[in-house]
Amino acid sequence: MAIGSAVLLGLYDVAKKMALRKNDVLNVLLYATAFTALFLSPFLSGGPVSWHLMLVLKAILVTASWISGLAALKTLPLTTVSTIKAFRPVLVLLFSIIIFSETLNAAQWTGCTLAALSMFMLSRASRQEGIDWSTDRGVLLMAVSVLTGVASALYDKHILSFMEPLFVQSWCNVYITALLAITVVLRPLRGKENAHAFKWDWWIPVIAALITVADFLYFSAVHRADALLSVISMLRRGSVIVTFACGAVLFNEHNIRRKTISLFVMMTGMVFIICGSI
Repeated sequence: MAIGSAVLLGLYDVAKKMALRKNDVLNVLLYATAFTALFLSPFLSGGPVSWHLMLVLKAILVTASWISGLAALKTLPLTTVSTIKAFRPVLVLLFSIIIFSETLNAAQWTGCTLAALSMFMLSRASRQEGIDWSTDRGVLLMAVSVLTGVASALYDKHILSFMEPLFVQSWCNVYITALLAITVVLRPLRGKENAHAFKWDWWIPVIAALITVADFLYFSAVHRADALLSVISMLRRGSVIVTFACGAVLFNEHNIRRKTISLFVMMTGMVFIICGSI
């Protein structure tokens, strides 16, 4: 389930990049999430108020992660974004040690070290494209996206221990849609009044379909009693291979060789971590 989610998640990132050609970040997120909520509406069911309050908190984390991540995706090369996102499971793993008492062995520590090295290599490669990681707005937005995404993943492990996956997925998308709608209404207008006008794009429902199935597989995997969040997160980040390949082929991005080496080091680290977790 985690591997299936990874493949769909990789295609999901590509679809978002395509959708950003016609619409701004908030419009893409709002309409895609609204479609997702519509797809999942048959699975809406009642539950304690406390559960819904917990899901509102998750929706806030996800919304923050999506907005910052998509804003970064609009300005940064897809190959750069995909490699940065691959570092997220390493942070999930480290926080899992602290919160869920998961332990690291020698193989896992080796994997974490390789992942950190790949981030350093990517930062060096990005300089050739004029991207300074210490000051670039897109990189800073990706950092926010990764950190809030890590918080959401850790929170998933907690709430899915007593909530059903479809309950979490269906209601979360309703609350995320509401938060995005409020954000769209309250955002200040810049330039012409029609600058933020939504333009229909078939990539919008494609985005919704991909994330619906990808999240269902992910939530179902985490819901298993014997699931290790660190391993699932690592496998799911295999999506970067799909995203990276599409960025290189479809968008004809530059500096691919050095970025490929960085990604290879990252994925080697992931292999070490997964092998150490089996």
